Amino acid sequence: MIDFARFEWLSFDCYGTLIDWETGLLSYLRPLLESKGHALSDAQILNLYSELEPRAQSGPYRSYREVLAQVVRDFARELHFSVGTAEANGLAESIRNWQPFADTVPALRRLQSRYKLAVLSNIDDDLFAYTAPKLEACFDAVVTAQQVHSYKPSFNNFEALLRRFQIPRERLLHVAESLYHDVVPAHALEIATVWVNRRQGKEATATKRVQAHPDLEVPNVGKLAKLAVPDGHSGSSAGVPPR
Repeated sequence: MIDFARFEWLSFDCYGTLIDWETGLLSYLRPLLESKGHALSDAQILNLYSELEPRAQSGPYRSYREVLAQVVRDFARELHFSVGTAEANGLAESIRNWQPFADTVPALRRLQSRYKLAVLSNIDDDLFAYTAPKLEACFDAVVTAQQVHSYKPSFNNFEALLRRFQIPRERLLHVAESLYHDVVPAHALEIATVWVNRRQGKEATATKRVQAHPDLEVPNVGKLAKLAVPDGHSGSSAGVPPR
């Protein structure tokens, strides 16, 4: 167990951690692939996505809209079918329909009573604008890939959060589902991490599988909130002023 009293800030990956990213991806990609004559299983779709997205994010920075359009075109290339511009762009537009996990909103409400909250996400600002109202939280900081022109696991994204909001790294706890995008780079930067292991019981995920060493593992953000803000405890009990 980690000492939650030492932290002032909690930063969150958004898609996959707070938002049900994989359901969102599948809700667009599965019918698209079926319309092209490819009835892949969810596991097959997610495994292929986990290979294609990092490839699309490598090289010079381009917007997440462009990344997702490239991923759709790469699905088409891998599976030997053609896609139009609207079909390629549709995955990014589907983000407006992606929903939070059931535990997300209650957990954020509980956590924001005691900590400053940040979002650190591989997303465009306008796409995050679709999501922000659904989280029902008042974030003290939002750093997107578009703002810093890089994608996690780049150290640049984490360093930008620390620098812009003058956060001592020992006072920051980073919370994420992706070991590859988040836990590994944060650990390398000596930022404490919580792995939200939403993979339990799943045979495939949309993120690359890597070995990592989180400081804490929880099954969902709701469990983290109960550990970080126990029943009957106020913000001041952790040495952090109530929000």
